[in-house]
Amino acid sequence: MTDLTVSIAQHYHERTKYNPETIKTKQQPLDWSQQPVPFKEYKIGVPVDLKPYLTDNPTAFDSDPNSIWWQRLSRLLLCSYGLTGKVVASGSSHYLRAAPSAGGLYPAELYLISRGTPLLPAGLYNYQAYTHSLIHFWESDVWTKLQAACYWHPVLENTQLALVTTAVFRRSAWRYHDRAYRRICLDTGHLLGNLELACALTDYRPHLIGGFIDDAMQQLLYLDAEQEGAIAILPIADLLDVKQNLSLARTALPAATHFEYPAIPDGQMLGYLHQATQLPLDTTVKVNWKPTATSAQRADKYNFPFCLKVSTLSPPIDWGSQLEQLETTLLQRRSTRAYSGEALTFEELIALLDFTYQHQHYIDQGLDGSPDYFDVSLVETFIAVSSVTGLEEGCYYYAPKTQELRQIRFKNFRQELHFLCLWQDLGRDAGVVLFHTADLKTAIAAYGDRAYRYLHMDAGHLGQRLNLAAIRLGLGVSGIAGFFDDQVNEVLGIPIDEAVLYITTLGRSAER
Repeated sequence: MTDLTVSIAQHYHERTKYNPETIKTKQQPLDWSQQPVPFKEYKIGVPVDLKPYLTDNPTAFDSDPNSIWWQRLSRLLLCSYGLTGKVVASGSSHYLRAAPSAGGLYPAELYLISRGTPLLPAGLYNYQAYTHSLIHFWESDVWTKLQAACYWHPVLENTQLALVTTAVFRRSAWRYHDRAYRRICLDTGHLLGNLELACALTDYRPHLIGGFIDDAMQQLLYLDAEQEGAIAILPIADLLDVKQNLSLARTALPAATHFEYPAIPDGQMLGYLHQATQLPLDTTVKVNWKPTATSAQRADKYNFPFCLKVSTLSPPIDWGSQLEQLETTLLQRRSTRAYSGEALTFEELIALLDFTYQHQHYIDQGLDGSPDYFDVSLVETFIAVSSVTGLEEGCYYYAPKTQELRQIRFKNFRQELHFLCLWQDLGRDAGVVLFHTADLKTAIAAYGDRAYRYLHMDAGHLGQRLNLAAIRLGLGVSGIAGFFDDQVNEVLGIPIDEAVLYITTLGRSAER
């Protein structure tokens, strides 16, 4: 048995850290002939083509209510996870999607469950991004089973549609091995960020559910538990139907905390953690779904004595009178491959932070002022500033509630960032490198080992808002999930209790 003071989530985090002394010896050559296909194929089912409802003319379907409904659903799926580009290399095609993915591996699958509407019969659908269509692979009323799997979540009483994100583990594990679970949850967070904003474009409101019975969802969607697992569920309320303007509810439920587990060989950590973080198959459990005030009451965590404090109050980013710039940005987003090293402006930096964290500033533009996360108050933000006009170099803590940057170290970290990001030039040449962290011990005390999923999905969700804000401002942006974990804390002066979840680099693109 392992150390009884460390839970399985903490053990997984320690086991999957990158270390500069061992990383090169542990690297394995990739067999590109064995790369999993990033699209799921169903041999049976009825296709529903969504392409006819894509048009540049916003009034094309105004005279046909049925077509308007299909247009909304088509736009929602395209802007969330649809194909947005193609790269041809060495004779093969690689397709890009609206949501970014580590290594372009796209482990997430998106399912749609219909309660049964006049236009979409009851049953299970898989979103086929390659053809922008739905495949209706199970024709049956499964809504009651969905409700039971979600412990009778109140939002499911009045909604007609629900999206489910799953992960095909091998798509990421083929390249990233056991550490792939981190990337899978981050990639799911990117998709959740897109779904939140794409719903605002199409008059839906997603209600996030992370507390569900995993085995029940496996059975409901006919998933092979060895290959694929449900990660998040989102009933989507139709805001054009007054009955579906619903109150907010809890999103995260606690799971068990496992301190006893066997010695787990390399290559099996990912599967073991996913199984260990599941909620039990018991539909009789009574859940109080009323939202708790705990996270809202948490103050900004760090207030370092005598540190420089800089206000980040900023005018909101303009997304257009009908959010047309948001849709354009969702579809044009690309990860930057190289930065020029030029400085960002202070105004650009605080605008990025404003859109990512200050949701209440965007209500007037039609965005949700309180979008769902699992518990975003557990995620902290540190920013290494290398080159921002009007802001001193160094490492800062971002305090979202007071909207200020608090400087904790005075230094230019360009060379150290190059090292911390596994010698990627993105870390060295970016004007800003932003770190999302969390105190794992505190998070696990609140949510058990399942907290590991919640934390990484929330970090990915925040990272996607940074992505989109940067693209809207004409900046370069790229997320990094591979880094030397412990050395980040040491070099930047981040408290040792903060586990690094995700890195986002921001700068001037050298690709223009």
